Amino acid sequence: MFLRGIATVSFFADDIDAARAWYTELLGIAPYFVRPETGPAAYIEYRLGDFEHELGIIDRRYSPHPTATEPGGAVVFWHVNDVEQALERLLTLGAAEHEPITKREAGFVTASVVDPFGNILGIMFNPHYLEILEFRTGGMLGE
Repeated sequence: MFLRGIATVSFFADDIDAARAWYTELLGIAPYFVRPETGPAAYIEYRLGDFEHELGIIDRRYSPHPTATEPGGAVVFWHVNDVEQALERLLTLGAAEHEPITKREAGFVTASVVDPFGNILGIMFNPHYLEILEFRTGGMLGE
């Protein structure tokens, strides 16, 4: 197997302290990894969800490529249980709608926002994600 799963999603921000405050409020957890450990942070990282996927936020000064002036590129969709509720929370916290709620075939539902730092954050209700989670946990989800 060549691609085995998401290891880390990297976002960039001009103000890491503001990004840390915003994402900590959104996620309900503090970053588990901050570098440097003292002084202004240049990198913070959260572990999220059932498989502890990593979301890293890097000071834009360290971007290895030119920074676009408009959001663009690949959109990573994170599974959520309720897209409408998740979108409402993101908008309440100051994100801007990028893609409205879109119902797709087979029960998939997507939407995306632009966070206050210019990154596209996708959210999705994904039945396949739940099937894999159920399989991996041996049916222990509701217990």
